[in-house]
Amino acid sequence: MTTHEPEIIAATDLCGPDGRLNPAAAGWSRTPLHRANLSGWGRTKRWEYWCVTSPTHLVAVTVSDLDFMALNSFYVLEYARDGRPAVEFDRTALVPFGRGVSLPEGIAGSGGPYGGDVVVGPEKPVGGQVRVSLTHEQGGTRLRARAVSPDRRPVELDVFAALPEGHETLSVVVPWDEKRFQFTSKHTARPASGSLRVGDRVLPFAEDSWATLDHGRGRWPRSITWNWGAASGTTDGRTVGLQFGGKWTDGTGATENALCVDGRLDKIGSPIDWHYDPADFMRPWTLRTADSDQVDLTFTPFHDRRTRTEAVLMANNADQCFGHYSGRIRTDSGETIRIEDLLGWAEEVHMRW
Repeated sequence: MTTHEPEIIAATDLCGPDGRLNPAAAGWSRTPLHRANLSGWGRTKRWEYWCVTSPTHLVAVTVSDLDFMALNSFYVLEYARDGRPAVEFDRTALVPFGRGVSLPEGIAGSGGPYGGDVVVGPEKPVGGQVRVSLTHEQGGTRLRARAVSPDRRPVELDVFAALPEGHETLSVVVPWDEKRFQFTSKHTARPASGSLRVGDRVLPFAEDSWATLDHGRGRWPRSITWNWGAASGTTDGRTVGLQFGGKWTDGTGATENALCVDGRLDKIGSPIDWHYDPADFMRPWTLRTADSDQVDLTFTPFHDRRTRTEAVLMANNADQCFGHYSGRIRTDSGETIRIEDLLGWAEEVHMRW
């Protein structure tokens, strides 16, 4: 059923004095307005995930505090082309009890309410260590990361993720109940510029490069499954950002579905029907709004980032497929926009944490 979440237009606390969800915080906004004043230990999860894409390569950096551990990662993918296989590596550092990670009540690297700069990891990483910094600069966020590749080459990222004036983003509170809830802020279609250096090679983020942010603060159930899909780029003469979620929001009265067209956000209250083959994630996926014609898309993967983690306190079974979206979307004003080969991803994740 279509949800009817209220639009939040003023700054608000996510939690009340007792640590439970503030009823006035339930809703969505066009810019981050929630202060994630979380309390309690064990089920509290905080993270910043950035993915920066270009026509030939992408990177993803994560800084997270999961209470019982911190998980900080630096992922690199250079796409297969001209008969050459994809180049891929992931450096992930697990830190017991989140030592050295302190995330603000707002967006890290943001000049907005409750934001603040974040730096984690050693200045000169070795082995599987990573260093990530998220700092505010005029007009956006500076993303820097360092690691050492599996073949011992130094890897360094320096990217500026611009946030143009007036560019709208989706922030929404998803409430399972008053004790379990998530505030998420999803930013799509943020212009990116900079470079990735792998050894002596420099891979630029220049024309048609885009940054996407997944900012999360909440208190989660022990086990959860979700779908997430996102894409950014230019198509049909417009700058478009796609943001879709599924499974984890079922029954909450909230969705994390939205379109961003030329910086203007259209919140989608209808859930998305996801159709894909869990036995073969590389087959095409279809995403359609369940009770409207606002979204009708096919996602065609070209790479599956598979993660299988089994630890004492955490298990992660994830398939994040990178590929292209094609089809059509309809804005709230009734305009139909053709989507042609828009670069992004779609994923299924089973998490026990």
